[in-house]
Amino acid sequence: MDWIILRDTAEKLTLGSREEQYDVWKAGARVLGIAESFSKQDSTSTVVGIVMRGDLRIDGFGMCHPTVGGLDSTEEIIAMYKRLNRPDIRALMLGGSVISWFNIVNLQGLYDAVNIPVISVTYEETEGIEKYIREYFPEDYEARMEMIRKGGERQEVSLGNNQSVFVNVVGMSILRCKDVLNTFVIEGRVPEPIRVSRLIAGVLRKRSTLT
Repeated sequence: MDWIILRDTAEKLTLGSREEQYDVWKAGARVLGIAESFSKQDSTSTVVGIVMRGDLRIDGFGMCHPTVGGLDSTEEIIAMYKRLNRPDIRALMLGGSVISWFNIVNLQGLYDAVNIPVISVTYEETEGIEKYIREYFPEDYEARMEMIRKGGERQEVSLGNNQSVFVNVVGMSILRCKDVLNTFVIEGRVPEPIRVSRLIAGVLRKRSTLT
């Protein structure tokens, strides 16, 4: 009897996962991929958001300019999202939460403001960040570290192509996060919404320095 109950429960969980994935992450489902380009000599960074569908088509674009070394990245990204006016975006996908020279994105605050899941993707083990924040920003060290803590525990996720990434996730299970990443990774480890946003941000920043 116990085996039957466990088997039925497992079947329901498996079925639920498939239904959930099909309903939300079908070909037309959209994420906002966010990445940046900056130099420490810049006063602001160039952050680009690309609206990309599950079939990898792009159908939206936004931009914002957090202060390099500031504390306004969360507010800038929220404002960019609201300007897009796209209720069909199902998740935000960031190329890291420590951007613009330690202008920390508060992932929990971002989720609370936009009310859709937030995924931050990085690719290497990061150690010693607390030391650098304490060294370069002693006056607001605690505020920056608190933003990092609110992003939750960083977890390693193995992708379907045998690559792995590190993620912080708010508002979504790690299993669902893995499904979403596999939808948007073509090769390597970088999801296409982040890769394209990073390329465009680099071009726009370069153009701005030439004018």
